[in-house]
Amino acid sequence: MLTTAGTAAQPDSPPPYTDPAHGPAVTATAVVQDRAGRVLVLEPAEPAADTGPVLPGVAVSGRHTPEEALTVALRDALGTDLAAGRLLAVDCVPPAEGPAGIVHLYAAPPPAAPPPAAARSAATAAGDGQPAGLTPRWLERDAALAALPAPASGRLRAALDAWDTGAVAHLVGGEPQPGSSAALSAGRRAELEHAAALDPSSYLAVRPRVLVGAGALVRDGAGRLLLVRAGYRRDDRWQIPGGGVDSDLGETPRPAARRELREETGLDRPLGRLLVVDFASRRPAPALVIYAYDGGVLDAADLAGIRVDGTEIVDWRLAAPDEFDDLLTPRGAAIARAGLGALADGGGPLDLVAGRPA
Repeated sequence: MLTTAGTAAQPDSPPPYTDPAHGPAVTATAVVQDRAGRVLVLEPAEPAADTGPVLPGVAVSGRHTPEEALTVALRDALGTDLAAGRLLAVDCVPPAEGPAGIVHLYAAPPPAAPPPAAARSAATAAGDGQPAGLTPRWLERDAALAALPAPASGRLRAALDAWDTGAVAHLVGGEPQPGSSAALSAGRRAELEHAAALDPSSYLAVRPRVLVGAGALVRDGAGRLLLVRAGYRRDDRWQIPGGGVDSDLGETPRPAARRELREETGLDRPLGRLLVVDFASRRPAPALVIYAYDGGVLDAADLAGIRVDGTEIVDWRLAAPDEFDDLLTPRGAAIARAGLGALADGGGPLDLVAGRPA
C-alpha cells in the first residue's frame, strides 16, 4: 500500500492512526479504470526485491475523511484532480504482525490527460520506506491482479467485482466474507446456502442481481418505429423509448414503460399488450430483463406533440425495419423486430434470451 501521510496529516505532530490506542490504522485506496477496463498502478522507478507496484492510496488521519484524504493523494500522485468516487470495498486487516487496519477502496475516473511519466510520493518524506519515484502505468485487469502482492490483489479483485455489479464487498484480510454483496464466488455462495449459514439479510445480499427495464413499441401509420437518442450514450446508438423499472417504489413493468414514454417523448398514452420479454446475461454485470409493450399508432397530431428535454433525450426519429441494424444495438434491433412480428401475426408475448427465441 502506498501511503502518503504527509498529504493527510499535520506535519508537526504524529497522526492519531500511529497510536494503537486510537484504533485501527485507516487507509484509502483508489481503483482507477480507463474506458478499456485497464487499471492504473504506480510502479517504482527503480524496482527492488522488496518493492513492487501499488494502487494509489493514502493513510488517513483523524482530520480527514478517507474520501478527502484520497482525493488529495491522487492529486499528489498523478498531478491531476480526481475525486474519490463510489465505495467499492472495505477490508478489515487482522493484527497478525502489527496493528489492525481498515482499508477503504473507492472507484475513481481516469485522468482527463495522461498522468505524468513519474510521480513524486509524499510517503518518502513520511519515512515509510516506499520509493520516491513512482511511475503510473495502465495494466489489463489480469495483469494488475498478477502484479500486486497479496492481500492487495484480493482487494483489487473484490473491488473490480463490486464495480461491475454495483455492490460493495466486505473483506477480512483480503478475503470476501459471508454476506458480502460482491466478490463472493458462486461456489462459496452455494456452500453457505446449502449449509443454511446465511441469515435472511445476508442471503439477499449474496443472491445474483437482475435489473428490469420496460419500453414501448410506438409506430406511425407507415409502420415506422419511434426511436430516441439518449445524451448519456457513448455509442451514438438509438433506442426504443423506455428505461428502468423502479421496483423499489412498487412500480411494475407496464406503468414503467408508460412513464418512460411520457418522460422521454411527452406522449402519455395507455399501452396495449405485452409483445416481448427478453432476458440477457451480461456477466460480469447483472442480467437485464426487458419488457416491450404495444404503444399503438401515432397520428399527425401525436407526432407534432413529441418533445424531448435535450439533456437525457436529445433527439427522436422514425425508423423502418431495414434501418434497425444501423441505428439500434443488436439486442435492441432483435427486440424491435420480434415485437413488430408479434403485432403482425397476432402472436406473443415472445420469450427471448438475448434477442433470440428461448
